[in-house]
Amino acid sequence: MPLLLLDLDNTLLPRDAAFQAWAAGFLGEFGLPPGDVGWLTVMDGGGYVPRSTVLGATRRRYGLDLSLDSLLTHYRRGMNSHISCPGDHLRALRAARAAGWTIAIVSNGGTTAQVAKIRRTGLGSLVDAWVVSEEAGCAKPDPLIFETAAQRCGIDLATDWTADTWVIGDHAPADIAGAAAAGLRSVWLHHGRPWSEQAYRPTHSAATLPEAVALVLAEGAAVPAAAAAAPNDAQRKRKGKGSAQAAGAARQAEKAGQWAEGAEEVGGPAPVPLERLAGRDSPAAAAAIAVTVG
Repeated sequence: MPLLLLDLDNTLLPRDAAFQAWAAGFLGEFGLPPGDVGWLTVMDGGGYVPRSTVLGATRRRYGLDLSLDSLLTHYRRGMNSHISCPGDHLRALRAARAAGWTIAIVSNGGTTAQVAKIRRTGLGSLVDAWVVSEEAGCAKPDPLIFETAAQRCGIDLATDWTADTWVIGDHAPADIAGAAAAGLRSVWLHHGRPWSEQAYRPTHSAATLPEAVALVLAEGAAVPAAAAAAPNDAQRKRKGKGSAQAAGAARQAEKAGQWAEGAEEVGGPAPVPLERLAGRDSPAAAAAIAVTVG
């Protein structure tokens, strides 16, 4: 079955826009210079800087008489109030499901924060599974996290599942390097940036998530069972290219580190147990998964 693996922050969800909205509200609430949204955005680093670093520097800059825990709570609540999934992103996911694709979210970060985003934005009902690095015990670009996502979708890893699996993401060292290392095709959301990596490349690049999904649907239709049993020349070539890229992508693992899309979870509650995070958003699962937000 065709499988689509999607990054969460700045792919499905406009995480940076939510941060900037929180930053503007925070500065206004505390009577701080509104022009400092730029400074906070630089400190934020797109969510990849630990929240303890970002908020600790914020306390010192403005001399705030707040504990780090209090500021973290303010941040979490503000982010949750501003995060939403654009309507065209939801429509793109529905189109993929209507075309017969299985969909999973693969996210680096803290379990509580990332699962809260998935559920609050309505994504939970549109995907078959999700994997968050904290609860999974592995992070992109490690191929294991993509394999875990496939297994949670009910896919047998003994099959040639990689032939019909795509990854869409915006962060090259995590999403695209991980796809290359796992032998998967990928679409990079460039957000207006040039490609700069030499060791690996995405299969395609796109400006928006709907465009990326359209590329996948156009090129990545499911292979009939008989054809899947005997890969064609194009599949062999693709797999060979993936193997060649894998060595270069693997070298990016140290560079990528534990990319913290959910870095706001620093100092948060313990992760939700793995068995409660199968990712299927059935009524039973909804009742089983209790997500606490700052």
